[in-house]
Amino acid sequence: MNQSFYAAAVSASQQQQRLNVTANNLANVNTVGFKSEQANFSDLLYRNWTGPDNAQLPRGSGSRMIQTTTDFAEGALMARQGGQNYAINGSGFFALRNPQTGEISYTRAGNFHWGSVVQGGQETFYLCDPDGYYVLDQNQQPIALGQDAEGDYPVGVFDFANTDNMQHLGSNRFAPVAKNGPVMPGTGMAIHGMLEASNSDVGTEFAKVIEAQRSFSYALKMVQTQDEIESTINGLRNG
Repeated sequence: MNQSFYAAAVSASQQQQRLNVTANNLANVNTVGFKSEQANFSDLLYRNWTGPDNAQLPRGSGSRMIQTTTDFAEGALMARQGGQNYAINGSGFFALRNPQTGEISYTRAGNFHWGSVVQGGQETFYLCDPDGYYVLDQNQQPIALGQDAEGDYPVGVFDFANTDNMQHLGSNRFAPVAKNGPVMPGTGMAIHGMLEASNSDVGTEFAKVIEAQRSFSYALKMVQTQDEIESTINGLRNG
């Protein structure tokens, strides 16, 4: 089978994965604090073949999606009066602690609310995210709430030396990896009464959809053409 048949088949499958990434960005265009992702591709293995004048020329087998990278660009800030809504003006993340495992993850989404826990027969209220994770202060401790439901509480802001390849947990939470370095105080400021919008841009994502669809269509056309060529060659051999 001609090598271009396999290169085209790989290209079609990889464009489908690219569409999946773009579709997720579009699905979260209205998700508070969402950070869009970009599909990154790399050449598949090359092998040498002999060209004119016996020159050794590399020939590849298409490309594949090797990873997605997250765009941490700041989204637009929107006023949200009432309740416990926060946005970060500048760089940094809110810290969240899983009440069951104690693991800490990070987010830009500040749509928080009151969460309760019973301790010693008394109900205590803490600031939590929509999944029930504790929001932490600058000392990485859960924030106990008083009687003021509209109060401005000391939400911590944290950051890392870099955000390359942070692990994406669900739509809005991230976990650092070794290359990000230790957590440190963020330079951004938490603002009460604001929320950060998604940084996913509809126009940009639809352009990516069109690019992927065209590439997918051309790859399938190449598969069809190579199949026709192989059928013709087999017919001549058997004729």
